[in-house]
Amino acid sequence: MSGKTARVNSTSRTAEEATAADTIAARRGIVFDIERFAVHDGPGIRTTVFFKGCPLRCTWCHNPEALSPEPQLAQFKRNCIGCGACVRNCPLGAIATSPDGVVIDREVCDNCGACTEECYAEALVMSGREVTAAEVMAEVKKDLVFYRNSGGGMTLSGGEPLLQPELTEALLSLARDADIHTCLDTSGYADWHVIEPLLPLTDLVLYDVKTLSPAAHREHVGGDVERIVDNLKRICARSIPVRLRVPIVPGYTDAPDNMVTIAELAKTLPSVEAVDLLRYHELGESKYGNLGLTYPLAGLRTPSDEHMAMLAEIVAARGLECSMPG
Repeated sequence: MSGKTARVNSTSRTAEEATAADTIAARRGIVFDIERFAVHDGPGIRTTVFFKGCPLRCTWCHNPEALSPEPQLAQFKRNCIGCGACVRNCPLGAIATSPDGVVIDREVCDNCGACTEECYAEALVMSGREVTAAEVMAEVKKDLVFYRNSGGGMTLSGGEPLLQPELTEALLSLARDADIHTCLDTSGYADWHVIEPLLPLTDLVLYDVKTLSPAAHREHVGGDVERIVDNLKRICARSIPVRLRVPIVPGYTDAPDNMVTIAELAKTLPSVEAVDLLRYHELGESKYGNLGLTYPLAGLRTPSDEHMAMLAEIVAARGLECSMPG
């Protein structure tokens, strides 16, 4: 009798575990891209999942499609074949033709996506889609062999993954079950109770630090930098490996004094493995136009090799590993 009871209990536990796993896999959220073969978002070859929504507003943001938490209509004018299907399909009359091509009235458009349904040329597409954790993991698992051979894995980025903690936790949990290395790429701008449950499921944190000046942070990033620093220290206190990632933007974050301040903080935190200097580039400029937005840094050029090397030396002089990915 005892053996039979034991078998029944074992079966019951297995069913409960399966139900819990199904519940996790069914969690939903909104992403705007899943990039395979990424090589700058953590070690090895990775799949990077880009979440929609960000609590900050960096002046130099190169992923404007990540800012809003909702799907958005993006227009790629070079793809348009002038068929007029989008005009006919728009229920609000927000799209019209003009001598310069298709024009979208962004004040009227509600991002319903009806215009994209017959746009086979992909001149109009939705940036952002609702997914389940299971759907994302199916994509991630396609490259298991590359993770194994390169020491890669899955990176959650954005936007800000911490704005969608249920989907973030589900993906980290499913990746852990599949023995896939996990990176959490975050600004750290969230309540600690959101961050803490994710840490046991995270192998590496890529932590964005732009400036430690409270005034500059409020003006060019948004929010209080003290919250970001406090969460960084708490993460490091848990002995979670961290790489600090600093965007080098001329006129905003590229001053030597800014790098000195960040490096001095980093060297007090044993969990910080390295500082990555991310060179500003203009590749995000076209994305603003696709979304009907104005690019705030038109004309700004990338920092020189010499300036990047000087900043890297500031970091290295404090005994820290420094890299310049990409």
